[in-house]
Amino acid sequence: MRVLYNILAYMSMPILFLRLWWRSRDVPARWERWQERCGYSPILRQCIWVHAVSLGETLAALPLINKIIQNYPNTPILVTNMTLTGSDQVSKQLGNRVINAYIPFDTPLFVRRFFERCHPKIAIILETELWPNLFRQCELRKIPLVVTNARLSQKSAEGYQRFFTSLMRWMMSCVTLLACQASADGERFLRLGLAKEKLFVTGNIKFDIAISPDILQEGLNLKKHIGNSRFIWVAASTHDTEEELMLDAHKIVLKKFPDALLILVPRHPERFDAVAELLQTEDWKFSRRSLQQTIAPETQIYLSNTLGEMMIVFAACDVAVVAGSFKPIGGHNVLEPAALAKPIISGPHVRNFLQAVNLLKEADAIDIVENSAESLANTLCSLAADAQLCEEKGARALDVVEANRGALDKQFALIEKILKQQ
Repeated sequence: MRVLYNILAYMSMPILFLRLWWRSRDVPARWERWQERCGYSPILRQCIWVHAVSLGETLAALPLINKIIQNYPNTPILVTNMTLTGSDQVSKQLGNRVINAYIPFDTPLFVRRFFERCHPKIAIILETELWPNLFRQCELRKIPLVVTNARLSQKSAEGYQRFFTSLMRWMMSCVTLLACQASADGERFLRLGLAKEKLFVTGNIKFDIAISPDILQEGLNLKKHIGNSRFIWVAASTHDTEEELMLDAHKIVLKKFPDALLILVPRHPERFDAVAELLQTEDWKFSRRSLQQTIAPETQIYLSNTLGEMMIVFAACDVAVVAGSFKPIGGHNVLEPAALAKPIISGPHVRNFLQAVNLLKEADAIDIVENSAESLANTLCSLAADAQLCEEKGARALDVVEANRGALDKQFALIEKILKQQ
């Protein structure tokens, strides 16, 4: 199975590089540092290596990375990403305190070159990044491999078991320890072949989110700029076709609350211009955050087309709608608005944050609506008409976050135990 995987990996390289080049036409930065995709990482010795694939995983990893920096100030720390948004966030939040690079594509040649250049003394992989050649090199070089904040949906587990049973069993044997978010995730990893003594259920470090006073103040400033008396809702991390649903819902909301404002936050930066064109085509009165345009009383939509400012717009809003859940993507991080005591609305597709959503549902702190503009708009209008209900739901959401903190310390303790043995 590994041989077949590697043949397919090499065959896919021209397609992956062509796709990378094609997408860089709109965002040239995507093609920069392409050599890192081939394993040409910075040359380091005995570094601590943390891999967070994209923006969401990077944001979740920040408290853990900061804790590693504080406790190992003289050890070089390499943080790798797969996406531009993740890499940009590392640069913005961590600066020169870490070395940032893209993880190489998973071929034997590229991955071997990566390890020969950076020489990590531990590999810390966030969530569900399971790459055979990466795991293979850790095994060959006797590098402890920690999969932390791990999660595995039932659907993914069934797919692995159906088509990659032997490969997954071998990969699980390469893992030194796995710290998972919930016991259900742990059971799925055990069925894939993980040894029971390697499994630790620690909770989700996304509950340990830290919000700086600067973020809160910027959010308050934005709300004041919009108008404190206006109903403000955020459609966060929207994907293609979800914007249309949000706009249709906003039309309904405006009939009852004519001064309501929608802050629209597309998930991917390459779609910013396309979403702006959609708003122009439909004759919306909108302002763009990237251009620092004024939000006038007649402005209906504020297009947040900048990176790394999600928490600011969450802090400014009255209600947070977390997208990626109105099509079968699996949803995005519901804990960010919860940590800011905001009432939350989600679509029905929430498998990526199922544990957090279930906890919020039990606390009556989140509304799961149908995949329709009418269902979304009805819930928005109910919240817009009842400020006390908004406040109560937001308070319950924050209570859920506070009650489930602690995973960060548990996961760091496991990592530190391994590092002390090096």
